[in-house]
Amino acid sequence: MQFIFWTIGKTNSAEFAKWENDFTKRIKSFTPFDSDVLDAGRGLKNPDQIRAEEGKKVLSRLKTEDFLILLDEKGKTFTSREFANYLEKKMSTSSGKRIVFLVGGAYGFHESIYSRANDKISLSSMTFSHQLIRQIFLEQLYRAFTIINNHPYHNE
Repeated sequence: MQFIFWTIGKTNSAEFAKWENDFTKRIKSFTPFDSDVLDAGRGLKNPDQIRAEEGKKVLSRLKTEDFLILLDEKGKTFTSREFANYLEKKMSTSSGKRIVFLVGGAYGFHESIYSRANDKISLSSMTFSHQLIRQIFLEQLYRAFTIINNHPYHNE
């Protein structure tokens, strides 16, 4: 099982990038993990065209057997422990597959991505910048793996 985290649009902050790298290393101590920035929609002005271009880029990188989870405000909400349980179930039922988490671009996801998605998770009903949501998600993913592995990081 491999976990993958894709974002549309790169961060322009060295501090955010450093923090992402730190959590990426931590997550890799528990599981195979990779993250990548998908750059699409450059030069386009129309939100519909941007979403369509981003959708094509994502779909071209997905494998048929990938389990795609969108980080979307319309998704399910979890406590940290519930998210850990959710991941643990996915790991037991999706062996050999990649679980791909996706943060959309500034205009959200194209309908083709919603159609392809296997699940949606919401980290909050509030709106956050794409740079910040990446940090929040990576920290929660790391926290979930510490819970699954009985690591003392998570306190209740």
